[in-house]
Amino acid sequence: MAFASFDRNKSGGAPMAEINMVPLIDVVLVLLVIFIVTAPLLTNAVKLDLPKATSNADIQKPEKIEFAIDGSGLLYWNGERISREDAAAKFVEQGLKRPQPEVYLRADQNVAYRYVAEMLADASKAGLGKVAFVSEPAK
Repeated sequence: MAFASFDRNKSGGAPMAEINMVPLIDVVLVLLVIFIVTAPLLTNAVKLDLPKATSNADIQKPEKIEFAIDGSGLLYWNGERISREDAAAKFVEQGLKRPQPEVYLRADQNVAYRYVAEMLADASKAGLGKVAFVSEPAK
């Protein structure tokens, strides 16, 4: 190993071409000792006897309401003829249930939009948020 000298006569003016490895080795050895000491502390965990529990999800299927409006504007609740006032009352009754039922709306393509909008307004006032529009696929 070459060490630097302050004597100008001995140095010969050439720069030092070797790296001093002693400080690097000292740092690596200190880090190795630190890891050897701390590694066992990280692997020890508190031994606990945890309780065993099982749970089954309580999944309730929401009720399905089929609401239909024919071409002349007549309303049907699950296939039974009903007036708008009775439908609004049933919407309020169904809006209080948990989980909320799903309303499937089948409207004739020739029915005036006013009847569909009235039905949607009544369902919304009752708190029903799940309304699906049923249609036939295109051929």
